[in-house]
Amino acid sequence: MSNPLISLVERHKSGASEGIYSVCSAHPLVLRAAMRQSVADGTPLLVEATSNQVDQFGGYTGRTPAQFRADVEAIAAEEGFPQHRLILGGDHLGPNRWRKEDAESAMGKAEDLVRAYVTAGYSKIHLDCSMPCAGETAPLSDEVVAARAVRLLAVAEQAAADAGVDPASLVYVIGTEVPTPGGAAEKLEDLQPTPPAFARRTLEIHRRAIAEAGLADVWPRVIALVVQPAVEFDHLDVVDYKPEATTELRHVLDDEPGMVFEAHSTDYQRQELLRELVRAHWAVLKVGPGLTFALREALFALAAIEREIVPTGEQSQLRETIESTMLADPSWWESYYEGTDTEQALARAYSYSDRVRYYWPVPAIDAAVQRLFTNLRASGIPEPLLSQYLPAQFERVRAGELTADPADLAIDRVRDVLRVYAAATADDNDGK
Repeated sequence: MSNPLISLVERHKSGASEGIYSVCSAHPLVLRAAMRQSVADGTPLLVEATSNQVDQFGGYTGRTPAQFRADVEAIAAEEGFPQHRLILGGDHLGPNRWRKEDAESAMGKAEDLVRAYVTAGYSKIHLDCSMPCAGETAPLSDEVVAARAVRLLAVAEQAAADAGVDPASLVYVIGTEVPTPGGAAEKLEDLQPTPPAFARRTLEIHRRAIAEAGLADVWPRVIALVVQPAVEFDHLDVVDYKPEATTELRHVLDDEPGMVFEAHSTDYQRQELLRELVRAHWAVLKVGPGLTFALREALFALAAIEREIVPTGEQSQLRETIESTMLADPSWWESYYEGTDTEQALARAYSYSDRVRYYWPVPAIDAAVQRLFTNLRASGIPEPLLSQYLPAQFERVRAGELTADPADLAIDRVRDVLRVYAAATADDNDGK
């Protein structure tokens, strides 16, 4: 059975101004929001786990690829989401998690990573071997990157055969963006699009390496190339897409009938710019931190409402629990957030790069979220307070389009972001 992404690419390359957004988050409320948005739009849902979130050892979510798939499918069953419209992918699969090890050790683990994803039924695989390992100098040559990617491609194809997976259902993405995935670690100055010559070189070296490995028949299933369209965000700023800067780059794939661009780090771009990206053949738009940023906004708003109406001794202490947990375990933020104590505290709570997303699975924080929901369900949320802290959700509650349940309010706030992506990727751009 052919992967639906192949049909999407074919329609886009035939002139349809259609794309798809990729939800790169493992948070259950974000996944519920994505499913509700997809149901409303009648579209497929592409959910991707990154190699940081989910790996054969559990990643920061504590989930293997098979466990994460089971989680997503369980949420889909609860939401009444048609599972045949769910597409699962693996993002930045390669040696990234094991860069401190020598290349052979890191690549061995990367092989196991790819094998675990394919065996678990993920059908969109981004092969990213651009990161140097211990003792190597950045940047790696295109030839080394491609050779390692092909090594993982061969593992993926064999894993599919061993698992009885139809090869036609498995598609690949190659290439990578700069800076590193998940938002820049340093303030951005003058981000530039990938030079067209560099993109063509990446394309041709990968094509040749795949053919030399005896896997030329797989090339038609390489459906996307990741390049940098000069969109990015750091802790405090967003670099907006400038269509005029990619006039030449957007034509690199003109002679590739089965391939589009994939845009990473599109979080926080305005709808009209996301739309321009799709028109310029970035038909796959990745979004992750922007979704958990919206979720964090909603949960902080609900915590502010809680402070107004719940006695102090009964409150969830969500904000305080998050701050104390991040200070006790700074491993996910301390190398990203510089500055004074005040600046670091501001970044921990509000940064665009949203490093707090790594802490939601912590039991103490999850328990605080559940206590917050329990408290607000017991007290009810007065409409004037809802208007004060979540005005868009207030309007939908007043219109009878949304319940005032705190979880539903948080999910709908995430959907505010997804509505933008849905409109930007719809063929007729009808604002759904």
